[in-house]
Amino acid sequence: MGERAARGPGLRTSLFPLTGPLRFLLLSSFLIPLGSFMVLPFMSVFLHERLGMGLGPVGVVLAVASLVQFSGGVVGGALADRIGLRRTMLWALAVRTAGFAGLLAALRWPPLAVWALVLTCCGAALYLPANKAYLVHGVDDERRPAFLSAGNAALNAGMALGPLIAGPFVLSSPGWLFAAVTALFLALTAGHARLPGTGDGAQSAAPEQAAPPGLLAGVALLPFAANALAFYLYFHFQHFLAVYAVERASGAFYSVVLLLCFTLVIVVQPLASGLIRRMPYALALAAGFTGLAAGLAVLAAGSRAALLAGGALITLGDIVLFLKNDLEALRRSPRSDAVVFGQQRLAAGLGACASGMLGGQVYGLGERAGHTGWFWLLAAAQCLLLPPLLLTLRHRTARRPASDGDHEGALAR
Repeated sequence: MGERAARGPGLRTSLFPLTGPLRFLLLSSFLIPLGSFMVLPFMSVFLHERLGMGLGPVGVVLAVASLVQFSGGVVGGALADRIGLRRTMLWALAVRTAGFAGLLAALRWPPLAVWALVLTCCGAALYLPANKAYLVHGVDDERRPAFLSAGNAALNAGMALGPLIAGPFVLSSPGWLFAAVTALFLALTAGHARLPGTGDGAQSAAPEQAAPPGLLAGVALLPFAANALAFYLYFHFQHFLAVYAVERASGAFYSVVLLLCFTLVIVVQPLASGLIRRMPYALALAAGFTGLAAGLAVLAAGSRAALLAGGALITLGDIVLFLKNDLEALRRSPRSDAVVFGQQRLAAGLGACASGMLGGQVYGLGERAGHTGWFWLLAAAQCLLLPPLLLTLRHRTARRPASDGDHEGALAR
């Protein structure tokens, strides 16, 4: 009995019974990426082949869009802190719906496609911190990992199915596709309007109060830096696996690798959420970055088996890193949940952007030299050499005085 209490509740006990609003929010966490990934993964092909944009401008547009989608989360978190979670989600969905409607209009006026894509990414940046914060609102610390991992599983399921559904239609019938996605987002916006408020955002009604803190005030430094580093290393895989895998296998096999990765997140992360919560932070970082290093090194072999095994190892490492970094940031920061999730999204955006800029140059060198396998070995080496730098942040934050609050006094753990 005592051992069971010490280990915390199981997954089923942690999640159920679910209230109606939480059921709708988890369903939305599936439908929103489902609709988005019916469109967004094909934007490079759509912009280049359907609208005639050169690959150089397409690359710039996609880089800017990705940076906005990730790093804009810090603005979304701050907005949720001011006006409330439900209102922020409504504004975000309205912006995103307008973006998909703009893509439909871009079939008649192509220049509108770029602005429509940026709008959809702005909506995503505003939505996710508020969505995560609403999902764990009022949930005790022991149950939070289960709710966050359930949301992540729903998100990854939508991301996996969206391209499979839309692939045959994105070039042959894009108008019907964009119209269907716009209608889906209109329905989701209407559903979010019926969610109950959480009682936050009330501070915005008191103009005499002191000015709100800055976007990065109260940031949990170590989880922020660890998240940036994790996304920097992971996006070597995300950005460059496609060209590497298609060259050695096929586009269809690349889709199989992605499907395996999504499936692992959907199945493993909810089951492992309790273990990840109890895991000491230093051990979680070591296990996660080691998994990344092993997976990236395996990719260098270039065979189909290596692509599958490498993708699986990388995904298992990220399951630990991404969830644990969010949990630690929530525990250590005095800011609201939405602000914390926004700050973590900013870290993710910075890491992903750095990976694209630096990794692209390195991969290009390997491609010109005819040895792209060593790109993955270099990335694996970074997984082992860069994480020890986080120890300097760990020791620095561990020396903070206890007056910063109990959550800060535990930084050395």
